[in-house]
Amino acid sequence: MSERPLLLLTNDDGIDALGLEVLARALASVGEVMVAAPDRERSAVGHSVSLSQPLRVEERGPGRVAISGTPVDAVLLSLFGLCPRPPSLVVSGINHGPNLGTDVFYSGTVAGALEGAIHDVPGLAVSQELPTPATASALRPLLERTARFAAELARAMIADSPGPRVAFNVNGPAREGETFAWTRLGPRVYREQVDRRLDLRGAPYYWIGGPPLRGVGGPGTDAHAVEAGLISVTPLDLDLTAPFSGAELGRWSPAGFRRAERGEPAALEARP
Repeated sequence: MSERPLLLLTNDDGIDALGLEVLARALASVGEVMVAAPDRERSAVGHSVSLSQPLRVEERGPGRVAISGTPVDAVLLSLFGLCPRPPSLVVSGINHGPNLGTDVFYSGTVAGALEGAIHDVPGLAVSQELPTPATASALRPLLERTARFAAELARAMIADSPGPRVAFNVNGPAREGETFAWTRLGPRVYREQVDRRLDLRGAPYYWIGGPPLRGVGGPGTDAHAVEAGLISVTPLDLDLTAPFSGAELGRWSPAGFRRAERGEPAALEARP
């Protein structure tokens, strides 16, 4: 009898987060779940890797470990040291709060899924828009809905892989509903990103981060879908190359240097 697929699960809210617990339970219907998550909250750490300090691993039960590092640390350590066999999928979440548009460049949740893709394991990042008020009783049913969706998407990805260097970014809306949309990354604009304050001695200090503006994503974007009450699914590719052709880029060719022509090593061809 063949082994069940192995799913590596991490997050950036920490090993004790409710979203991680709910998602692990939903994914158990898809395959064997190994949980490797930071030992505390690591939100907005992006694709940070701990290169200047050792990592500690604490067992929290069968197939469940807490790691003294970032989500990417957890994935790296698991892929190359802790997993009993190669995983079929790296799943990250459920994040308490959405990861839409340019949030993906800051998100530890998305970074965990992308780290899997970097190492040829498809990734799945899952986030949940918070209800108002964001009480546990209001949040849990939304997390459970989004976890069910993620589990079914994971099942489909394992059955028919989207490719090893691809990740899907899922965002559940802060309302009930079973409808989803394939989307693209949209703009993510925040208001009052830097808040300057004074301490008791009159010296300034700063808080970075303010509330996001709504209504800035057009049709087809992830933010637009979530605002409309849809579950958003955005395919992410590791290739960040802008869609310029070699001819277009000629406008910015530095004077005094020859550009490599078609057929020469590393010469840029027109993108399809």
